[in-house]
Amino acid sequence: MSRAQPEQQAPPVQRLRVRYAKRGRLRFTSHRDFSRAFERAVFRARIPMAYSSGFNPHPRISYAGAAPTGSASEAEYLEIGLAEVLDPARVHADLESSLPPGLDVLEVVESAGGSLSDLLEASRWLLTVSGAAEAARAAVETFLAAPEVSVERMTKKGLRTFDCRAAVVALEVVEREDGGAQLDLVLRHGVPAVRPDDVLRGLAAVAAYDAGQAPLLTRLQQGPLGVDGIIQDPLRAR
Repeated sequence: MSRAQPEQQAPPVQRLRVRYAKRGRLRFTSHRDFSRAFERAVFRARIPMAYSSGFNPHPRISYAGAAPTGSASEAEYLEIGLAEVLDPARVHADLESSLPPGLDVLEVVESAGGSLSDLLEASRWLLTVSGAAEAARAAVETFLAAPEVSVERMTKKGLRTFDCRAAVVALEVVEREDGGAQLDLVLRHGVPAVRPDDVLRGLAAVAAYDAGQAPLLTRLQQGPLGVDGIIQDPLRAR
């Protein structure tokens, strides 16, 4: 006897895009842990989600460009499909009240259509590192002058070597009031994806730069990359 075909679900009648933050201790939340927390928040808030078809329907949530575990972020994005048309401000408030502090919804807007992932072409990061700003400036100058900086990272397919210099659009040192340093970094997204910690390893490789035991990596922006090197707002891109 053949297995009965699953019921086909209706397509979403509205798509909303969400920008959220990972702050404080919640920056150690993995992408899998966040997705579980978000689905629970959707359920608690009683948001009328659209569901996928198939034998195991799941709410229509698309995650895009998640930051590495341990990184803080002010610019994480996802898109949800709804079974009813709702006011984005209401969804914002309902989600915010259903998520734990540290996983904070910052903005909810109607989708302009197209692929959200395709809009996330680059990220801007602020890396809070150890040591004096003078040492950081010297290391950054050496790094930017190099035509190529090879680093290694363990991936699911084993140890991989790649050039981290090519993905760096901009890298500047910001001196803190105490004389310490922060690195203002703009990274172009690509394959393989170059992460801020890859750039720190690159600085160590070409300039023996020590960023300290636990530098704080914070994503400030993520979106389309303009010809001027400025990252644009993906929620308003057309």
